[in-house]
Amino acid sequence: MTIAILALPLAVWRDVMAITDQSIRRQTTALDSVMSNLRGYYSDNVISRLSADNPTVASHDYHAIDGAIPIPATLAIELGELINADQGTRGFNVEYRFISDFPFPGREPNELTAGENRALSEFRNGHPENRMFLKADDSPWDHAVSMVTPVIMQDSCVACHNSHPDSPKTDWQEGDVRGLQSFTVRQPIFSNLMTFKYLILYMIAAGTFGILFSRHQLRVASKLKTQSAELAENNDFLAGISMKISRYLSPQVYKSIFSGEKDASISTERKKLTVFFSDIKDFTQTTESLQPEELTELLNSYFTEMSLIAEKHGATIDKFIGDAIVAFFGDPETKGTAEDARACVRMALEMQERLGELAGEWRAKGIEHPFRARIGINTGYCNVGNFGSELRMDYTIIGAEANLAARLEASAEPGGIVMSYETYAHVRDIVEARQLPPERFKGIAREVIPYAVEPGRNRAPLSETTADGRSMTVHLDQLDDETRGKLEKLLKDRL
Repeated sequence: MTIAILALPLAVWRDVMAITDQSIRRQTTALDSVMSNLRGYYSDNVISRLSADNPTVASHDYHAIDGAIPIPATLAIELGELINADQGTRGFNVEYRFISDFPFPGREPNELTAGENRALSEFRNGHPENRMFLKADDSPWDHAVSMVTPVIMQDSCVACHNSHPDSPKTDWQEGDVRGLQSFTVRQPIFSNLMTFKYLILYMIAAGTFGILFSRHQLRVASKLKTQSAELAENNDFLAGISMKISRYLSPQVYKSIFSGEKDASISTERKKLTVFFSDIKDFTQTTESLQPEELTELLNSYFTEMSLIAEKHGATIDKFIGDAIVAFFGDPETKGTAEDARACVRMALEMQERLGELAGEWRAKGIEHPFRARIGINTGYCNVGNFGSELRMDYTIIGAEANLAARLEASAEPGGIVMSYETYAHVRDIVEARQLPPERFKGIAREVIPYAVEPGRNRAPLSETTADGRSMTVHLDQLDDETRGKLEKLLKDRL
């Protein structure tokens, strides 16, 4: 491309030099022709007619008078005939005519073109310039331009014309326009075209290169189109695969891996997390009354609802273990220990509330014992990251604080939430909780003081009646021992 750009001014410069050289050659050829014809005419019609025996006179018909020489008008007419006749033999391209609308008797009348008649009229009417350019007759193969100038009557010419017996006009005055001199220059178009040989060669080379480059670009474009189609197909495939993979990972983990924030390598960090653990009370007994298809649908519905709430609050879902859910706050994204704990408790409350709503829907579908979950929450330091082997790894958490959340969940009532003091300290202003007796849990070295969230709207009601009023369910686990005993005695007496 750089060579092509640099070659263009060089080609133009070479052609300008060629045009100049050709113009000079034509001018010298024209001048040589004019001078040769002038010298020959002067020798034949002036010098050779001088004689010591006859007086020398100037006449328009000097050929008929011994010793006579041509007057200027006759000289111009005959010299023009010589110059014009020399066109074919010397390749000359200049024509000359001396023309007037007042020719002397015996001379052929001049045929003026429309342009020449107009020029003669304008010169006689005071045209400001002493020349005019006219479009000459040309052909598709050559181009011609004519320049006409006025022939002005001088003092000697006026006296001669007004006194000559053959003059067609005898009232000439000095300054009158006698006629015209017409100079016509012709140039073959082909010769002008060849003057630009370097530019033509450049254009041919550039055009050839352009055609080859275009063909190359078309081939490249075709390949790129094919590759783009393949790339789009691969992207669609990878997008589908990534969407499938995303269902096995929490949104935060998926985002951190595919954005490059985390590597898929074995590595862990020690962070302060808020760990969430929940499972379904009496899950085994509930499953025994359900068909496998019903159980699958019910369990998937439960996990879907809980997952939506977890994602809403920003939880990282670690795993599903049977009917249990393990999640945590604080990695890979965190809002600070306090805010992570508050988000986890809000999530737990909303989950219990949603389960209370779902219980009615499930009973309407014939589920006699809807799921009721127990939740445990703890805040403490855990190891979090990728655990496993180079071939298979799992993003999870380990540590005593994670185990404590599971122990707290086991001590909760159905529909209840139990948290450690480390969590309660961050949420005491947003939730009412009752302190439970201190306990020692397996695998936990210290004594733990649990806090149970006071019963609220998230708990199931004491009793529920079907829409037709023909059956009622009483949640015995929500009754104190005295009330439970009275209810059991009343039912036995009725039966």
